[in-house]
Amino acid sequence: MSPTQRSLKLLRDRGYLCAIVEHFVRFPTPGHRVDLWGFVDILAIKAGEVLGVQTTSGVHVAERLRKIVASPHVATVLSAGVRVVVHGWRKVGPRGKAKHWECREEFLTADHFKEWA
Repeated sequence: MSPTQRSLKLLRDRGYLCAIVEHFVRFPTPGHRVDLWGFVDILAIKAGEVLGVQTTSGVHVAERLRKIVASPHVATVLSAGVRVVVHGWRKVGPRGKAKHWECREEFLTADHFKEWA
């Protein structure tokens, strides 16, 4: 299961209506993924809340937050009331035992702009 699929399950379990808003572009070769506004993989909504979710592996959370802060669209997205969160997925558990997937959620805050702007 991909990080995107894990995030979709987590969000749906929390009552969000979700849509994948990234897509794959085949040309020019090699192909690549394009995110909504350059940083949103999943758009999730429920009463009174809209989330823009970037999904990744656990070790890439800070890198994705830097990418979002650098986006020319982030101010417009935030001013529209969309909350931006990065989901970083990693396997955790005791050594020698079965592991389970854990999501680290980092919501974009003003502190990120002070740190990386």
